[in-house]
Amino acid sequence: MFTFSPLQGALSESTASQSLLELDGGVKVLIDVGWDEAFDVEKLRELEKQIPTLSLILLTHATVDHLGAYAHCCKNFPLFTRVPVYATRPVIDLGRTLTQDLYASTPVAATTISPTSLAEASYSYAQTSSADHKLLLQPPTPEEIARYFSLIQPLKYSQPHQPLPSPFSPPLNGLTITAYNSGHTLGGTIWHIQHGLESIVYAVDWNQARENVFSGAAWLGGGHGGAGGAEVIEQLRKPTALVCSSRTPETALPRGRRDEQLLESIKLCIARGGTVLIPVDSSARVLELSYFLEHAWRAEIAKDNEVFKSTKAYLAGRTINSTMRNARSMLEWMDDSIVREFEAVAGGQRGNGGSGGGKGKDAGPFDFKYLRLLERKAQVERVLQQAADASEPKGRVIVATDSSLEWGFSKEVMRAIAGDPRNLVILTEKPSLNPNTPSIARTLWEWWRERKDGVAVEQTSNGDTFEQVYGGGRDLEVGHATRQALEGGELDIYQQWLATQRQLQATLQSGGTAALESAADVVDDASETTTESEESETEQQGKALNVSTTIGQASRKKVVLKDEDLGITILFKKKGVYDFDVRGKKGRERMFPTVMRRKRNDEFGELIRPEEYLRAEEREDAEGQDERQDGNRHDQGLGKKRKFDDVGASKGAPGANKRSQGKRAASDEPEAAALSDGHAGDELDELEDEEEAVIGPAKLVVTSQTVSVQLRIAFVDFSGLHDKRSLNMLIPLIQPRKLILVAGAEEETLALAADCKKLLSAQLASGSSQSAIDVFTPAMGATVNASVDTNAWVVKLADPFVKRLKWQNRQKLEGTPATETPAAATDGTLTTTNSSPNNNKPTLPTLDVLPPTLASAVRSAAQPLHVGDLRLADLRRAMLGAGHRAEFRGEGTLLIDGTVAVRKTATGRIEIESVGLPLVVGGGGVGGGRGGVGGMGTFYEVRRKIYEGLAVVAGA
Repeated sequence: MFTFSPLQGALSESTASQSLLELDGGVKVLIDVGWDEAFDVEKLRELEKQIPTLSLILLTHATVDHLGAYAHCCKNFPLFTRVPVYATRPVIDLGRTLTQDLYASTPVAATTISPTSLAEASYSYAQTSSADHKLLLQPPTPEEIARYFSLIQPLKYSQPHQPLPSPFSPPLNGLTITAYNSGHTLGGTIWHIQHGLESIVYAVDWNQARENVFSGAAWLGGGHGGAGGAEVIEQLRKPTALVCSSRTPETALPRGRRDEQLLESIKLCIARGGTVLIPVDSSARVLELSYFLEHAWRAEIAKDNEVFKSTKAYLAGRTINSTMRNARSMLEWMDDSIVREFEAVAGGQRGNGGSGGGKGKDAGPFDFKYLRLLERKAQVERVLQQAADASEPKGRVIVATDSSLEWGFSKEVMRAIAGDPRNLVILTEKPSLNPNTPSIARTLWEWWRERKDGVAVEQTSNGDTFEQVYGGGRDLEVGHATRQALEGGELDIYQQWLATQRQLQATLQSGGTAALESAADVVDDASETTTESEESETEQQGKALNVSTTIGQASRKKVVLKDEDLGITILFKKKGVYDFDVRGKKGRERMFPTVMRRKRNDEFGELIRPEEYLRAEEREDAEGQDERQDGNRHDQGLGKKRKFDDVGASKGAPGANKRSQGKRAASDEPEAAALSDGHAGDELDELEDEEEAVIGPAKLVVTSQTVSVQLRIAFVDFSGLHDKRSLNMLIPLIQPRKLILVAGAEEETLALAADCKKLLSAQLASGSSQSAIDVFTPAMGATVNASVDTNAWVVKLADPFVKRLKWQNRQKLEGTPATETPAAATDGTLTTTNSSPNNNKPTLPTLDVLPPTLASAVRSAAQPLHVGDLRLADLRRAMLGAGHRAEFRGEGTLLIDGTVAVRKTATGRIEIESVGLPLVVGGGGVGGGRGGVGGMGTFYEVRRKIYEGLAVVAGA
């Protein structure tokens, strides 16, 4: 059985993605934990209900649409961190920097406490509550975000993996997951899920075309998918179900024309002294844009183009240095051209003594000479101020996060440049639509489609035309969200709500993550997969459930509490207190408030803690501190644990510590810092943000400003998504039995479904009806049954038949029966009989062998059946164990004894070729195999090993 249910992103303009797959035995797989720019917690309610039954989670892309809610769920949903999560290494690292950028840029991401929950807390404690309260949840700190992403298990492309289930999941029964390149983002994944007879391919947001940084999707094979054959690789062919995204670009241009159109748009704007704003995400597509712009600047300046020489380009994002540092360490995940470029640069540096890395043409793919990286708001404001104060206008290009223009530096730049008609904003993808309040990017995109206030038609050097739409002075409302500390009655309401939530968690939750726990209350990581402790019952007795104690446990941000509220935690939460009366106390009040760290064991011994094996740069990003600059390496070394009071306000607050990141980039990687941008040591490095982050309980305050939009609007599709032509070409080659279309608007999804039915029907044999191929277009929350079309019966085996069974274990297939071959009359010839007793009770049909007189009549219809899959690596191991020489030659060819070649085609067919030497028995055969067997002897030995690796159900 296989059912599919989209939780978000189906028949909707929203680009958020969440999908739930339920397999036989109650195995549930959640793919993606996406969100959108509205950060509405109501969209996560259905996901929250499914958490206690999840088996594992898969992540596909390092974008807000695919993992934006991951940290929120880890922070606020109990049991979520106990579910195993799998993704590729780029998705993990870039997802971490994206999430840190998100929470540092906007308080809206932390989300507000629901008015209903506040009202309940206020009523319980006789306080007044108003619906106007927008009290914020505590956002995850950079340290917590790094810890959450360290829990994700990294995978490589094309390597099957059998995951471990969550503690509350049923057995996975041989579930296998395999990641393949999607071509859309760095490390982006097409998932192949194999479970019993079900073969599921999950491909949401992929791109078949090669780009500057990303190679094409892995449908046709060839490395990461950059160059392959004309057939879909075997592992992705004929799946039980193909889950595919229906979101496609309206106008798909080849890469060369697309790049030229973007560059020509920039040239026109900077030539008249304007500023170009390109909003982009902070982790995925920003790599493609930044690489293209940096190399475009190198090429134009090499041509002595004065316009580009006088134009400054900037890349703005709060974690952009970390993102680019990760990109420079993951070149092997990119297109082969990037690898060759890096190798050429590295070879030139070695030949020139390694000193010319930042000069001339020797800079690497992501070593920026002309693109200046900005990480602080003060730096962006200074750049905008310089543009406003300049007596002679000079062009500027600012690539800023986020693409929605709802958070990040892109909104600040938009507000500053909107009133100048010389300026230009270039949208690079179709924005998501929030029905309640459309984002700024969506509003501008709608204006670009309407073309109400006039259009400027421009032409590229190759003759292609493109349009820039005038803003026409329209009013655009730009909101500004800030955190404001709680005071008075609002603080009381927050404390009461916090106590209520903590009490509910202490009552209902046994183990797992306590989202509201204090760092001082838990030494061991509560997010690890653990069994329920023996002390859980006693720990939850007595005053552990009292309001005063729960407030004390939940006071992460040092909320001002009374002594009686703190309870025994007063020993370390209040200075000068060294005694506490425990007489007559129960539960936690009887002992010092600490939890002893227990060893976690599995079947292999003590459980490994991944956070203890982080690389140095990962740990520095997580801790957010400059150890080399501050000189406290001895006190806070990489291998030491963090103490209770180490979690300071300065590094616990989102948005803080930007200055230290800039210093770290300069100190930790001197050569990389010199290459990262060509403006090292200028005045922008000395700027720091003056505003201080609000620590502790806070509320959301949103102010709005209306700006008159006079600038031009352009659209160049850099979304990196597949077009309809690629989809129409690949779906008939994939030949899925069921097709499920998600991640698209209702109109385009239904239109694509009709086209796919025609394409798939054309592949069927003559006489088959069009309805033989099922195409599903489920809505959000709907469930479709996409199981493989098979029928199962329960039968009884007769004794003569059981005696002839031989059981074999083949890889993931256990207990595969194979009939014995000596008796020709019974091979593959079976019969079922059903006897009805006198009491008319239903009985099981009996499976028996045919009598010898009837076996010959059906002998010709029974053909041998081979069960299993042959891997050349397993065959090589078997031949080496038998004393033969076996080595891989070329791509996918195994050469044995120099005489026999074994190949596996894309369709799974095994081909054996031999030089045909005569069979020599004993004494120095030609093949060099065991016992002097010659070429034909090796051939027969190889064939025998292949058959031994399969379960053979013999025929006639």
